Amino acid sequence: MSGPVPRAAEAAPAPVRVLYIDDDPGLGRLAQKHLARLGLEVTLATSAEAGLARLRAGAVFDAIALDHYMPGKTGLEALALIQALPDPPPVIFVTGADEGRIAVAALKAGAADYVIKDVAGVFLDLLHAAIGQALAQRRLRREKEAADAAMRAARDRAELLLREVNHRVANSLQLVASLVSMQAATVQDPAAREALIETQGRIAAIAQVHRRLYTSDDVRFVELDAYLASLVQELEEAVAAAGRRHRLLLEAEPVAVSTDKAVALGVIVTELVTNAMKYAYPASRTGDIRVRLAHRPEGTVELAVEDDGTGWRGEAPARGSGLGTQVVRAMAASLKAQLLFDPAHRGTRVVLSFSS
Repeated sequence: MSGPVPRAAEAAPAPVRVLYIDDDPGLGRLAQKHLARLGLEVTLATSAEAGLARLRAGAVFDAIALDHYMPGKTGLEALALIQALPDPPPVIFVTGADEGRIAVAALKAGAADYVIKDVAGVFLDLLHAAIGQALAQRRLRREKEAADAAMRAARDRAELLLREVNHRVANSLQLVASLVSMQAATVQDPAAREALIETQGRIAAIAQVHRRLYTSDDVRFVELDAYLASLVQELEEAVAAAGRRHRLLLEAEPVAVSTDKAVALGVIVTELVTNAMKYAYPASRTGDIRVRLAHRPEGTVELAVEDDGTGWRGEAPARGSGLGTQVVRAMAASLKAQLLFDPAHRGTRVVLSFSS
């Protein structure tokens, strides 16, 4: 019988590789021996130029210990060149006891830490601890960057999927609107036909929101001014198709709102404009219907639909079925918005105040 299969030996972790740049060869060798006993692999360079040459040649180090006073380039000059390299390792600045100002300058220039050296070499334990801390900070920073990148990628995928959903919803709503239009064309009863046409307009208002979303840079919001411009254009085409000659005008300041608010506001505008087209002016008369969107000084947004017709203040019985008025009030309630009829306006002016 065969015995148990031995497990493969686990690979020993690679030692931490340190480049120690110091023009004092004796201190360098002392650092090399001391850090080697602690499990670090130390490579010596006796000048900034020699250390930089190793880095530029492709030598890979986990950390760098860098002295300041050296012939040729100083430690601060070398630090600037190291920081300019792609993905440089953390640098621990090694200074004398009276070089606090230089140590602070090194930290500002990008050094991970600094230690104050002494002739006896006691500072080497502090250097070992500083290297460990710098590597831990670097690992945490990279883990955070990786997590942020993964989060951005997930968000981009979600936004792409949401755009696709909005695209399909818009197409489906357009299909439903077309079916309602076809049904309206076959209905003989004028009231039923009018109700179907109004339903088609409500569906088109919602579909327009989803069309804006799948072409938007930020699917969380709808640019209300651009949305209303498209919606008013569609309503104007509906006016012409119905044989009415009223003129629709839009004045809209830039306002961004959430998708749900845009849907409710689009339905409100559709209802108010439709009511104005039907009831504002006598059959023999044409006139303007205006849609205005503006920021108010108190921080709210004001949406107004107005005409210069016979006037209705929202108190008399509704003309027609009254469904449009019910829809407007229901949408305003969903927005927690204040809905007012302007008594000073000579025609009808409906004002909706809401927070963006």
